[in-house]
Amino acid sequence: MDDRKPEIIDTRLIARSRLFGIEEMHLRFSNGEERTYERLRTPPIAGVMCVPLLDRDTVVLIREYGAGVEDYQITLPKGAYEHGEDWRDAANRELKEEAGYGARKLTLLKRMTLSPGYMGHAITVALAEDLYEEKLPGDEPEPLEVITWKLSDLDRLLEREDVTEARVIAALLMTRRILETR
Repeated sequence: MDDRKPEIIDTRLIARSRLFGIEEMHLRFSNGEERTYERLRTPPIAGVMCVPLLDRDTVVLIREYGAGVEDYQITLPKGAYEHGEDWRDAANRELKEEAGYGARKLTLLKRMTLSPGYMGHAITVALAEDLYEEKLPGDEPEPLEVITWKLSDLDRLLEREDVTEARVIAALLMTRRILETR
């Protein structure tokens, strides 16, 4: 198999909303085949998500409305970087805004993509430990419910109908695996 990336012959913006841009990409593959793809334009601002641990077995979650699924979801604190922030600063700020905690220790777990076939959106996932209480004002339209859950009972959490976000599920499973090997 040829590992050469396809040549991007042309890209053009075909639609734009307040939040999203849709690009058309004309590609030429190493075997000469040409195709046109559509993709969501990658946002210029990166995202970060925290897996906050109160102790070895207790994760801090939040419950917030997800417009994409038109329902409330149990999720992890996350958001976009602000200008000039690195992932650690962004993770700690989002954690304080959404869950009311700061972290003295942040460890990079993984940089994840969502649907790389049609978007370049990525999120940096961090394990947040040695938490302390600190609340910053956030930009949410309503107060977020903060929930704690035992990782030893993670299977029951993942069975819930309001836990559906794949990157949250992946981050929680990675965290459980990491803690089991410590």
